[in-house]
Amino acid sequence: MKLLIITTTLFLFTGCATDWRTASKESANLSPKPNELKESIVQVFVARAYSWRGAFAVHPWISWKSKDDTEYTVTQVVGWRTRRGLPAVVMMQDIPDRKWYGADPKIIYELRGAKADAAIKRIKELIPTYKYANDYTVWPGPNSNTYIAHLIRETDELEVELPPHAIGKDWLVDSYFIDKTASGTGFQVSLFGVLGFEIGLYEGIEINILGLNFGIDFIRPALKLPMIGRLGFDDQ
Repeated sequence: MKLLIITTTLFLFTGCATDWRTASKESANLSPKPNELKESIVQVFVARAYSWRGAFAVHPWISWKSKDDTEYTVTQVVGWRTRRGLPAVVMMQDIPDRKWYGADPKIIYELRGAKADAAIKRIKELIPTYKYANDYTVWPGPNSNTYIAHLIRETDELEVELPPHAIGKDWLVDSYFIDKTASGTGFQVSLFGVLGFEIGLYEGIEINILGLNFGIDFIRPALKLPMIGRLGFDDQ
């Protein structure tokens, strides 16, 4: 509990002091240069959300580049766009590993080669069918984590899950109350992302109470904690 309080206080003081207009959006130099990479690649990123939200949650996105592409493509949900009457879902050529308004990104999953090609094809099929493309709600969802969790859940090649502090990931898109887990190796029960649980071979056990997730991963030993994320081995 003390660790949660310290983490929250730290992010509230540091995150709120950053002006979005001047916050860094530079490359973190995590991804291969597109002109140097001669194979297909898919990467899943997370970074602390902007401002006070970063004390509680992360923002995710997926980037990819097919073998013959000269640029990366990035897809994510950007909430402020809905206030301007624009779709929340974005898919565009961009720097794949940008800092998210000053927050350093982290690669939580990467695919290359033939599996990346299959994942890219599937992701492109899913994006136009996402039914919350014009909706955004910070809590409990649907939000940026809802979108990326949906793409992961419906893309067999993406054998990863979003971290426990990806608030909104438990808002189920294709079912109101029950669905398969992100890995497809278990099941998840969720009441609009507010209350629920999941059990899966790769996910372990995770409980969601008001969007705060607690759990244990047994395959890649780790504790799952709200606001902090994973304590233990990485999820790949």
